[in-house]
Amino acid sequence: MGIINSIKETLSQAVFTPSSLLSGRGGLHMAQILLSLVTFLLSAFRGGSTHSYWNYAMFTWAFCPIMTLIITIIEMFKLDIILILCMDWADFATGMAMSSTLMTVSVAITFVNFYACLKCFYSLIICLFAILVGVAYTLEVVKDKICDRKKGSYLAALPGFFKVLEAFVSCMIFVSLTGFRDKPALIICVIAYIIPFPILPLIIATNILKKLKTCLPFNLDRFVFIFLVISVVLYIFAAIMWPIFMFKDNPRPSDCPPSYCVWAIQFMVAFFTYVNLILFSIDLVFTLLGICGFKRT
Repeated sequence: MGIINSIKETLSQAVFTPSSLLSGRGGLHMAQILLSLVTFLLSAFRGGSTHSYWNYAMFTWAFCPIMTLIITIIEMFKLDIILILCMDWADFATGMAMSSTLMTVSVAITFVNFYACLKCFYSLIICLFAILVGVAYTLEVVKDKICDRKKGSYLAALPGFFKVLEAFVSCMIFVSLTGFRDKPALIICVIAYIIPFPILPLIIATNILKKLKTCLPFNLDRFVFIFLVISVVLYIFAAIMWPIFMFKDNPRPSDCPPSYCVWAIQFMVAFFTYVNLILFSIDLVFTLLGICGFKRT
C-alpha cells in the first residue's frame, strides 16, 4: 500500500505548466524545434539525394526536434515527476541535449562541406539554418553544464557520453562506407564495425532505466567490461585491415576535392576507425582504473 500511495502522491503533482515554455530552457527548445523544422523542409524542397550524408542530415533534423518536443511536453505537464521513479530525468534531458548537439553540429559541418558553393544561394540558406540549429543545441548544453552546473549520473556524465560518442562515430563510419563489397577483408571490417553498434544503445538504455538495471540476471558492469575488450580487439583489427586493403594500389587521385571524391570518403572511414579505437580504449582504461565516474569491475 505504501508504494501505491507514493505513486498516487507523485501523480497528483503532475500539472499543466505552460509557463515552462517562457523560461530560458523552454525558449531554447522552441527555437530548436522551429529551426530544425525549417531546415528539414528547406532541404526536402531542395530535392532528394542518394548521398548517405544527405540522408543522415534529414534524419538528424527530424529526430532531434522530435526528441526535444517529447522532452518539452513531458516537462510542460510535469510528467518528469513520475519518470523520476524509474530514471534520472535531469540526466536524460541534459544527455539528449549533448547528443543532439553532437549530431546537429556534425550535420552542419558535413552539409556545408558537401552542398555549399558560392553560386548555390538556396543551398547556402540551408547551410545557414543548419548552423543555427547546431548553435541552438550548443547553447542548451552550455546553459545546463556551465551556467546551471548540472551534474549527470550517467548519460550527461563521462561514462554515458563516451558510449554516445562511440555510437555516433560508428554512425559516421556507416554513412561513409563505400567501395568494400568486392573485397572480403573489407567486408570482415564492416562486420567488425557492426558487432558493437547495437549493443551500445542497449547499454545506454539499461543504465538510464535504473529499475531495469536492477532486474538483470547478470552484472551489467562486468558485461560492459567484456564488451569493451571485444570492441577494442575488433577495432584494432579494422584499424589494421581497412587501410591496407582499401588503399593498397589505390593512391589519392590528383583531382580529389573533399566534397565529391570517393577516395576522401574512404579515408574518412579509416579516420573514424582510429577515433573509435581511441574512444573504446580510453573507455576500457578508465573502467579498469575506476576513475572519472567509470565503475571499476
